[in-house]
Amino acid sequence: MPALTTTPDGFLLHNAPFRILSGALHYFRVHPDQWTDRLRKARLMGLNTVETYIPWNLHEPQPGTLDLDGLLDLPRFLRLAAAEGLHVLLRPGPFICAEWDGGGLPFWLTADPTIRLRTSDPRFTEAVDSYLDLLLPPLLPYMAAAGGPVIAVQVENEYGAYGDDTTYLKHVESALRSRGIEELLFTCDQTDGDHLENGTLPGVLATGTFGSRVDRSLARLREAQPEGPLMCSEFWIGWFDHWGGPHHGRDAADAAADLDRLLAAGASVNIYMFHGGTNFGFTNGANHHHAYVPTITSYDYDAPLTECGDPGPKYHAFREVIARHTDTPAHPVPPPSPKLQSTTLELTYRSPLLAHLPTPVRSTDPTTADELGQRAGYTLYRTTVTADSQSGLLHFEGGVGDRAQVFLDGAPAGVLERERYDETLPVQVPRPGAVLDVLVENMGRVNYGPRIGVPKGLLGRVTLNGEPVEHWDCHALPLTELPDPTDFTPAETPASAEPAFHHGTFEVTTPADTFLSLPGWTKGQAWINGFHLGRYWNRGPQRTLYVPAPVLRPGTNDLILLELHGTTTPRAHLTDKPDLGPATP
Repeated sequence: MPALTTTPDGFLLHNAPFRILSGALHYFRVHPDQWTDRLRKARLMGLNTVETYIPWNLHEPQPGTLDLDGLLDLPRFLRLAAAEGLHVLLRPGPFICAEWDGGGLPFWLTADPTIRLRTSDPRFTEAVDSYLDLLLPPLLPYMAAAGGPVIAVQVENEYGAYGDDTTYLKHVESALRSRGIEELLFTCDQTDGDHLENGTLPGVLATGTFGSRVDRSLARLREAQPEGPLMCSEFWIGWFDHWGGPHHGRDAADAAADLDRLLAAGASVNIYMFHGGTNFGFTNGANHHHAYVPTITSYDYDAPLTECGDPGPKYHAFREVIARHTDTPAHPVPPPSPKLQSTTLELTYRSPLLAHLPTPVRSTDPTTADELGQRAGYTLYRTTVTADSQSGLLHFEGGVGDRAQVFLDGAPAGVLERERYDETLPVQVPRPGAVLDVLVENMGRVNYGPRIGVPKGLLGRVTLNGEPVEHWDCHALPLTELPDPTDFTPAETPASAEPAFHHGTFEVTTPADTFLSLPGWTKGQAWINGFHLGRYWNRGPQRTLYVPAPVLRPGTNDLILLELHGTTTPRAHLTDKPDLGPATP
């Protein structure tokens, strides 16, 4: 019998009445050395449970391999939650959305366009089964049936917004049960339209996802499920941001009033997000409804606990609401974390990106990044132009995935973006036999809707004035390894116009949280001591990158930037305040 059971109007935990007061905290978006701090602050806000997705694409980077190390050490995260006295809701997908690269589906699976994702297509369900065969055995000791903290497990994720293949949902349910999951199973769906009808299963608890209109949403949930606990499994209290868009915020008093309505109705809740964290490295997702829009590096989400783990306005407001409904005194509010004193450093060494290319794959027409076996990063395409004409129109059939910089004999010739549906670029060819380079950046795989699995890189043939441009060297640049220190040479001038790595150092006495600010730089990636902080872009809204204290070390620290467009300054700044842009409701 599972530890968590249901009654006609609530939950029982070990046969005692229980209300789930949960907050979303994704272990893979938080430095592992900070997990304990974030979990403790969840408890101090009054939560008794935390919720996390599980990203299939990182845990099974290649078929048949399981990664549970470092940022992905889920068993350790579960042990720490238990030590803090917190229960856990697990959401293994297989699809998670989460504004995460590919919605958590692995690129090696989505690269096959004939596989019908999130359906009972045997090729998809067999991949799911193989993944769960790897993932679940190390997690079974942490189920409540074995004395662990996990009290419930989710089946799929907001499936009613995607499809109505009940056979597939039943397969996921059966796959969990047959592999030893005895705990309560639940689904989560938006309460609008037919989402609850399409995304739920008999005998599996249905929960809703919403951020407002509490009474109406709970009524629709009760209509779909006449008996059982009412639960909002994603209570949206903020939102995420896209590059070039506004920074979203939500008034703390408004969000607290809706939380109060939820709890007054007797419902259980999972606050999405309690702590958003960061899309470190190449992990952010993207949306593609009317246009392709990638998600920024920060996943702050305007959550109660900010990206750097400090209590924000919602932390104070929610703490008071929760205390009122649990008849327990509110815990003291934890103080903000220490911050590093602001400092400026110079990046005085440089290494051109295109000077150290790996062995290429040669093909008549460009090979996509997916066909090269590359989940994330960049792809460099190189050929020579034999046309005699000095002016011409380059045409990229199918566009680019997702942003392409074009160079002729090393000189910038223009940029194409999937976001703008760019397919053509007027160019001046300097000479017959000029070297044509196209550097394509994967800005994040779509995480929601039917465009999951759309490939990256150059997506079709290339022509110049209607004539094919062929015989390409295709270089995969995943940037899993940084240039060797011997590859860097002193920069002769502070300015640079070519894609290049820039290196500098700074001193730290006592490591503490800080924020990397890059005025004068344009677009690229940042690493400190080899830890990949993520993408920066002066398009905004995000203007700083969060640097977790555990990334730093006493003494000399290394900063490496990959700047794609060039900079007018050799300086970077570490500051004690984040800048995610002006918040808009």
